[in-house]
Amino acid sequence: MRGNVAAIVLILAGSFMLLTNLGVIDISLRELLRTWWPLILVVVGVGLFLTPERIKK
Repeated sequence: MRGNVAAIVLILAGSFMLLTNLGVIDISLRELLRTWWPLILVVVGVGLFLTPERIKK
């Protein structure tokens, strides 16, 4: 599951940056992070909470 989340994040980030460079969307990443950084913390926390712990043998 953790590998899938990382892959999805990379795909979304790459798509966002590509669309910005092509001029399809006009959104500043700096402004987006400045506004939504608390949500990023919440999502990471929930993801860590829901990730099952691996049993050490």
